[in-house]
Amino acid sequence: MNDHQIVDSSFTAIINAPIEKIDIPAWAFALPDLEYQGCSPAHVAAGFTTAPDGTRMSINVEIIGGSLMVQHYVEKLAQPDHLVLESNSDVFTPSGRTIIRVVWELSVKALDDGRCEFTNHVMSFATKDMLTLLDRQGIPFEVFRTQRQPMSIAHNQGETPLFAASIERAALRN
Repeated sequence: MNDHQIVDSSFTAIINAPIEKIDIPAWAFALPDLEYQGCSPAHVAAGFTTAPDGTRMSINVEIIGGSLMVQHYVEKLAQPDHLVLESNSDVFTPSGRTIIRVVWELSVKALDDGRCEFTNHVMSFATKDMLTLLDRQGIPFEVFRTQRQPMSIAHNQGETPLFAASIERAALRN
């Protein structure tokens, strides 16, 4: 964990579909709002757009630990079995708005002809903006990290099997 990493969380779940039918980027960039909301009680909304250079973006809104987050996920790697997204996410706290960097990596690997293991890996990092906000409040980064980790890890653990089920449904429709 680097000095400004807040969370490094990874969970797995089984997808009952052959790997050939799975396309994580197609799922992620076509995920209906209600389907996204059904993958966690913390999920508020999802939508899609493009970055100025035309790169696909997924916009996700969720509430983690009482803070509203608007995530602007930009596609960094897109293969049917592996998607990496990065976001400079807006976080709205009682003390003000700040930015957190999030790397979201989704991948699958075949277990056999009809099953895959899905991995939902999330890493978050404090930005200079966030460190300034914490400093203004007199909150040491280590204290913030220690308090934030359980909420973020629990969120990832809860959404992973629901994302896997959603990806499975999409794969079996194809």
